[in-house]
Order: sequence, then structure tokens, then C-alpha cells
Amino acid sequence: MTDIRQLDAVLPSYAVPAFNKKRPASALSSDRPMALSPNPAMYITIFSAWIFALLWFQPRLLMLLDMAYDIPSRITLWLFIIFIDFAWLYGMYNISVVMFAIYYRFFQKTKPIVSAEALTSTDDLPPIAILYTTCNDFVEESVLSCLRQDYPNFKVYILDDSSQLAYQEQIDAFAAQHTELVQVVRRPDRKAFKAGNMNYGLAHVAKEPYFAIADADEILATDFLRKTVAVLESDPTCGFVQANHRANPDSPSPLARDLGTGIDIHWKWYQPLRNEYGFVMFLGHGALLRRDVWEKIGGFPDLVSEDLGFAIHARELGYRGRFLEDVVCFEDFPDSVRAFRIRHMKWTRGTSEFLKKKMGWLIRAKNISWTEKLDILFPTLNLPLTLVYFLFMLNANLALPYFFGFDQDITFVVGGQEFSMPIITLDTRFQVIYGWDFYLITLLTFFAPVLSFIVALASKPLRLFKFLSHSTALYAALTPLSSIGVLAYLISGKAIFLVTGDAKQSEHQQHNKGRGGLKAIRGGWQSFLSKSHPDTSLVQGFEILTGLGFLAAAFVMFQISFIGLCLAFVLLPILHHYSWGESRFIRSIVYVPFLLIIIGVLLSGFSVFGMKAVFFGYGFHF
Repeated sequence: MTDIRQLDAVLPSYAVPAFNKKRPASALSSDRPMALSPNPAMYITIFSAWIFALLWFQPRLLMLLDMAYDIPSRITLWLFIIFIDFAWLYGMYNISVVMFAIYYRFFQKTKPIVSAEALTSTDDLPPIAILYTTCNDFVEESVLSCLRQDYPNFKVYILDDSSQLAYQEQIDAFAAQHTELVQVVRRPDRKAFKAGNMNYGLAHVAKEPYFAIADADEILATDFLRKTVAVLESDPTCGFVQANHRANPDSPSPLARDLGTGIDIHWKWYQPLRNEYGFVMFLGHGALLRRDVWEKIGGFPDLVSEDLGFAIHARELGYRGRFLEDVVCFEDFPDSVRAFRIRHMKWTRGTSEFLKKKMGWLIRAKNISWTEKLDILFPTLNLPLTLVYFLFMLNANLALPYFFGFDQDITFVVGGQEFSMPIITLDTRFQVIYGWDFYLITLLTFFAPVLSFIVALASKPLRLFKFLSHSTALYAALTPLSSIGVLAYLISGKAIFLVTGDAKQSEHQQHNKGRGGLKAIRGGWQSFLSKSHPDTSLVQGFEILTGLGFLAAAFVMFQISFIGLCLAFVLLPILHHYSWGESRFIRSIVYVPFLLIIIGVLLSGFSVFGMKAVFFGYGFHF
């Protein structure tokens, strides 16, 4: 086996054009038809429903401004109102996606994109490169799935960015057993993360007209190449084909078994309808791409979210992606809470980077319709907007009670004994927004992000309860961690590609041995800003202190739902250090946050009848 660094002397150099280099309008051949824009019906529905909600509820919300008695109190009320309005927009988005997904699946009778059999009946099958990307997380079963393709003309390139010798030796040993189909590619540096790894492999070794990308833990379907290449061969306006994915059913991880079903449901409800009503995204793996599109773009962009960067530039050149629902690959759900949190931090900072560098370009893009732009921005803004939700919690649970709260005793009767507890309630003038209709839209917004899971698992209520409980303990508790990621990126301007499958993650740590005093503090702060790795005590300490602080406010306000959420904030960094399902106590405690949230939701219903239960403490989330 030959290391790629030895081939540099004999292979002709291939200079990848600088990304973002301006190209003339003629860059896209005039005889190539432009891909049609998607149907805008879904986004017309979303904004129509949102505008109706604003017209119906806004007069009552604006009446709250009569309580303002100075500039700070007025600002607090305005922020409260604006966030509610914005949360409704995201609620309408999630509800509409589920509605249109149902319509797309059961009522819109669309023809298959292309027949794969038409291509496989010919002898002239184009060669395909499979790029298997790895960095200290080699999974042999995944590479074997690349070799088991029922397509006769392909080669697997293992793009190895591993820094640990044990992984390099394992990869070399595997390649030595499959010399005809496998070639290992190692580059002289590790610039630009995964994007740089793929660009190097494509520029120096893999010259095939089509290339597939497989992540280190991905299991490709046997018919993956045969069906995806058929689409590209039959549709010249298709720049890439994204395959469907499911959670790996053979994963031994208890966390994967409990949460993996979320992958299945998300891909089922949120991806297929994009062929008709939105923007099909290249999701970084399990996809087949055109090499000439990669060349016209100038290579994968130097971004952590290189997949989305590629997709939007391909669309501006006139190409669209296609999603194939019947080609199902498998991917691993993170096998520990630690790995889950690392992946989330990578996504958060990577998305923040994409929005900073590409959002303006995307809005100005001439060949991307507004339907597609909205379908890109709604999900990509999702993670950075958790910082906005974090600020809303500060506003609703600290600022509002400070400006408009008053002391009141609440009395419980238990076993004939009366118990009183002092709490803070909001001014009675908040009653203007208590009503069945306001309560209903609050509930819809509250449950909209998990509506697809509710619909999918409605016939299995116990499984639904378990899944929502586990999801609350993980996903709903990510707000402090996400906020750290967004803030750290805003300050540092850096996004780091943290490898979820790298168990050691030693490279993220900045060792300050030999340093003392201010140098050690400065080094730790710089490391926090550049990586904000979930392993660090600074990140975990912020999460726990945030949870405890909000927990105190939740008790004072007697907001049971918010108490549940705050417990999840505290619980998540603790779970970082334990195996999911390791003990009976851990298996039991993860249900507590969701139970409290549901109890609070039920009690909040009494506000319709005049009780002062305040639902806004948790209320809206993304």
C-alpha cells in the first residue's frame, strides 16, 4: 500500500480553485436547463397562519404595555411580546411541516424520480469514488458496507485524518486485505477539517466523475450506488443525491436504543417533502455528488458545515439536490451523553459560522428562490436561536417578576393540614392574555417541535412517553450548552470540527503545565473560547449554575414546568460523566423533568379559569 504523501511527486498537481471566487454568469453552460424551483405552498401556509395569529392576539399583547412605568419595564415587556411573536412563527413552521409531510406521503401521488433499472441494464456504468472520511474513529463494518455495493465500477478511498497511531495501523491493515478496491489517503496537514480532507483526496487522487461520501460510522445500503447514480445520470440538473437514514439497529448502546428512534422519525417527516416544497440539503454523508459541480464551486468551502455550503453554491449554479427515501443507510446515534454533547457543540458553532459567513450571500443569491432560502434558514437558525431563548428565560423569569411581580401566599391542604408558601405572582393585568385561545396557541407552540414524534408514536403511548422523557433530559436541556457555543463563537469567530467518535479527544485540551497565575487563567480562557469543549469544567459549571439559578426563580414563581426544565439543565452535565442506563437511579431520574413539565402544563390550564399559573417560564422552545 502506498501512502498518498509518496504519490505527490508523481501525480500531476491539481489546484482547487479558491472558494467564493467570483465566476461569470456563463460558468453554467447555456444549454444546461436550470432546475425548477420548489412549490411555495408550505411557506405561504406558514406565514399566512402566523400573520393571522398576530392579527388575532397582538392587540391583547400590546395591552400589556400599559403596565410599563419606566424605560426598563417597557423594554422588558417589548422583549416578552416580540419573543412570543417569533416563537409562534417557529410553531407554525413545525406544525406545517408535519401537515405537508402527511399530505406528501399519503395524498400527493408523485412518480419515482427515476428508475434505477434503466441504468443498470447498460454496460457503460460510470466509475464512482467512495470517500470514507475518518479521524480517530475507524469502524470496519462501515467500510465493509462501502465494499458490498451491488455496483461493479467503484473504488473506496479512506481519507484518514487520524492522529493516533493505533487507528492508522488498523486502517493500513484493513486496506492491505482489500488492495484492489481500497486506497488510503493521508494529507500532509489537517487544515479545514473534513472539508480540507475531502478536497485533498479529490484534488490529488480520486478523479472519478461521481463521488460518494460516507462517515466513519455509516452503513451504506447495498443498492446505494446503483440507485443514486441512476438519478444523476438521468437528470443533468441534479447536483447531488441524498440518501435516507435510520439509526443503526445493531448499536449496543442503551442511549442509541432509547433515542435513536428520533433519527428515524426526523428523516421520515422532515426530509422527503423537501423534494417538492423546499430545499434538499446535502447532509454531509450518505450522498452521491457530481465532481464537475465540486470543481465549478471551487471545492468544499472551508467551513465546519461544508455540506450545506456546498449545497447552496450548487443551487446558485442551477443544480438541485434530490432526496431518495427508498435508499436507506444506517448511522450511529452517539453512544454516550458525552459524545452527544460534543456533537451538539460542533453543530452549534458550525451553524453559527455558516450563518456569519454565508447568510448574507444566501439572501442575495439570485438563482435560489425565497422558498428555498426560507427552508435553509429555518432549521439552520434553530441552534443559534437557543441563545435568544436563553435571554427570554432571563427576561420572563427574572425581569418580569422584578418589574411586575408581587408577593402572595399559596396554600396547600394535605391530610387536613394547611401549608402556606410565599411566592411571587405577576400583576393581575396579565389577565388580558389568559384565555382559551391564547392557551391553545401556547400549547401548539409548546408541542410543535415534537409533533412529528407524537404523530409517529401515537399508537404506542408508553414508547412515546419514554422517548419524550429521554428527549427532554437531553435535547430540552441543551439551551445553556448551546448558548455557550454561540457566545464563544461570537467572541472568537472560530468553529472547531470536534470528532464525535474520537473517545480521547485529547487535541481539544490546552495543557498549561509549567504555567502559573495569569498565564494559566489566560490559557484556559483562550481554550474555552476556541473550543468550548463540553469536557471542560468551565462549560459544565456554567450549565449547573444556570440550572440552579433558574431553579430558584422557578420555585419562587411556583412554575412547575420550569422547575422540570431547570432540573434537566443541572442533570445534563452530570450525565456527561455516567453511562446512560448505568444504574437504576439514572434510569429513573431522567423521567423527572418531563413529568414535572407535563404536570405544569396541565396545571397551567387552570389559568383559563382565572388561576395565576404562569406558563411562560418554559412556554416556548426551539
